[in-house]
Amino acid sequence: MKHTQLSLFALFFISIFPLSAQEANLAKVTGLVTDAVSEAPVDLVTVYIDGTNKAVETSTTGRYSITVPANEDFVLVFSRIGYQKVEAKIANMPPRTTRQVDVEMPPINSDVEVIVRESKIKDAGIITEDVEQLRLLPTTTGNLESLLPYIALGASGGTGGELSSQYNVRGGNYDENLVYINDFEVYRPQLIRAGQQEGLTFANMDLIRSLSFSSGGFEAKYGDKLSSVLDIKYKRPDSLRASLELSFLGGSTHAEGSIDVGKDSYRKLRYLFGARYKTTRYLLGSLDVQGEYIPNFTDFQTYITYDINRNWQLGLLANYNRSEYNFTPTERSTALGLINFALELFSVFDGQEVDDFTTSMGGLSLTYLPDRSRNPFFLKFLASSFRSDENERFDIIGRYSLRQIETGLGSDNFGEVIAELGTGTQQQFVRNFLDIQLYNFQHKGGIELQLDPDKDDVTASHFVQWSAKVQNELIDDRINEWERLDSAGYSLPYDTSDVQLFNVLKTRNELVSTRFTAFVQDTYTYRDEERGEWRVSAGVRASYWDLNQELLISPRAQLLYKPLAGKRDISYRLAGGLYYQPPFYREMRGFDGSVNTDLRAQKSLHIVGGFTYDFYLGKRNPKKFRFITEAYYKSLWDVVSYEIENVRIRYSGQNDATGYVTGIDLRLNGEFVPGAESWINLSFLRARESLNGVQHLIREVGQTEGQPVDDVPRPTDQFMNLSMLFQDYLPNSENFRMHLNLTVGTGLPFGLQGNNEVFRNTYRFSPYHRVDIGFSLQLFDEERRRKNPSHFLSFTRNTWLSLEVFNLMQVRNQAGNTWIKTIFNQQYAIPNYLTSRRINLRLRMEF
Repeated sequence: MKHTQLSLFALFFISIFPLSAQEANLAKVTGLVTDAVSEAPVDLVTVYIDGTNKAVETSTTGRYSITVPANEDFVLVFSRIGYQKVEAKIANMPPRTTRQVDVEMPPINSDVEVIVRESKIKDAGIITEDVEQLRLLPTTTGNLESLLPYIALGASGGTGGELSSQYNVRGGNYDENLVYINDFEVYRPQLIRAGQQEGLTFANMDLIRSLSFSSGGFEAKYGDKLSSVLDIKYKRPDSLRASLELSFLGGSTHAEGSIDVGKDSYRKLRYLFGARYKTTRYLLGSLDVQGEYIPNFTDFQTYITYDINRNWQLGLLANYNRSEYNFTPTERSTALGLINFALELFSVFDGQEVDDFTTSMGGLSLTYLPDRSRNPFFLKFLASSFRSDENERFDIIGRYSLRQIETGLGSDNFGEVIAELGTGTQQQFVRNFLDIQLYNFQHKGGIELQLDPDKDDVTASHFVQWSAKVQNELIDDRINEWERLDSAGYSLPYDTSDVQLFNVLKTRNELVSTRFTAFVQDTYTYRDEERGEWRVSAGVRASYWDLNQELLISPRAQLLYKPLAGKRDISYRLAGGLYYQPPFYREMRGFDGSVNTDLRAQKSLHIVGGFTYDFYLGKRNPKKFRFITEAYYKSLWDVVSYEIENVRIRYSGQNDATGYVTGIDLRLNGEFVPGAESWINLSFLRARESLNGVQHLIREVGQTEGQPVDDVPRPTDQFMNLSMLFQDYLPNSENFRMHLNLTVGTGLPFGLQGNNEVFRNTYRFSPYHRVDIGFSLQLFDEERRRKNPSHFLSFTRNTWLSLEVFNLMQVRNQAGNTWIKTIFNQQYAIPNYLTSRRINLRLRMEF
């Protein structure tokens, strides 16, 4: 009865309220104007927005401050007698934000280069990127998340490699990451165990306006996870646009536009539609396991907003996503070992795998934002539903032979089998069905309280935000899986009377529960044009889950300081707080399939400090760069330990561990060539844990006895990760571009299957290193339309043709192990290698 009432309650609000935030309409640009030769401040410079009569003048100190429109691009013009006119293109700014734009104006007869320095104080730890730069980059998955390790601080790819969009952030696993799209939290399928099964993620790059990413120490307004936040905003289009993309790996299309539905300019219907299709059959053909791969992944979504009037907006976000993966294996041949001891695993298979993951989501919102120049505020109501219907079905019998290969170059039998170490049969049977339904309703609000300091060059304000949310969860999980191992005609584990099965899970779990969350947060901003800008954000989150009856209080705070008096464009950040992650269903399910409804939230204390430095290189043609450094420490307790097999995270279902993560992240990004952004990320970390009540041991090479240690590596303990995304083009021709993705990472740890407690995670995979390269040729653009209106591609705005080479160096990276047992109970870890080199051709048209 309780479940029915809550569901009806959520559905009632879903039918009433709809989506997307109407932004405030004002922001502010301030800065300093100096002489490009003498570097002295320039007064009486007229600063105005191109195409308007909005103008201000610089003071005797060269300072200015001008109110500008939010959420749209514009051009700021600087003009004064005796100086060259300067124009600065300003990208759209969020409402109620301040951006610093400093200008060096050349005297009228000078040949000194014009320099415009744009300086912004960001939200604490938030990295914001323009998605337009990312659409031509080579990626095997077609998902935005696959590019995060190149552009986001502290992010790295998971064990699934190029087949997976999963990512780890600062020693956390994939389940510890938050994803929002237009203020709606996005959920993902739970049963996926291999990168081959992964389809398209929610975020559609054709629909995205902007994205923000925080690697930790984030504000109280974001949810209850331990690692990161990806906050995505979809477009609010004003004109008709569309795109079409085709490649060997699938295709996509989208359309966007707006319709005036009233006589006044405020009543407008805006729409976005996107459809995507992906198939990885071409990629999977390079794996060691041969057979018939039939992967089909589709995604449809829409985002519609209706501006009722200047103050009210309705919105709808809807998504349907289906991932089908059918696989009939035939044989496998994998070689491994050293130069003087080589092994080969040869297997033949019977049976097939049939998987189906279907998710759907609908979100509605109503936003009230009155047009007020003094103390503006907003109220927003959101309701959404999410459903995931997941089916795993496979019954595969593999007959294997593990052989030793002759490695002696002078031997007559070189490369041939000289010994058979083990033969046997391995059967995997799975019938798993999971149905998840989530219904929630949320209210959000905020008000800016503008203060009136005595000084003219000083501004100060409080921005208070709050939210309350209730979520009803229904979960129905049916598990039926087992393995049968047979070595040399004997079933393992060996029994004289019965055939014993291995890893048997046969359970059914049904859960109905309700979560309540709320937060309040105040951001105080103080800006003195002569000294600097300070921003202090402090807030507290509270959450309660009626299943385990745990109440959590999570205080968080961030401090940012940006000096404005000096010439260096640098800002400093310090953040910290208590971060809790209440369990979702996967964390509650233990290795034996049972569900622990008393499981407590995982808890951590975060401390993050760092700085951002914007600078220019070069005198005649200065190029802007940004260097970011952050160091962090996370103390962990009530941890739910887990193991990772490919991309499948298997939890113990108990709060059985403590740990810590510490490290440093460095990022440099900028335009090595004008108009082509490049990123370099370098991270170092140490992630350790200790199981409660277990004395961990470590055995060095050559030792027979283990030595006690205080902690052991976590499954995500990757000491070093380097990710680089470099873009370039031919001299004097931006129509031919090159995009290079480079990833180098030390190996992730793993342990023996079924015996990974005392000697825990003592082995490591080989280091991961991969290079993808793409070459893009612009076949048509607006400039060519003016020169040749009858061009055969004149029906498009932009057309790009790209040639992409995945895994250019043809490196055999590892995604996990297949464990082979002999009759003597010896285990061999046979690497599961990822894809080899592949070439892709991609055509993108924009209309």
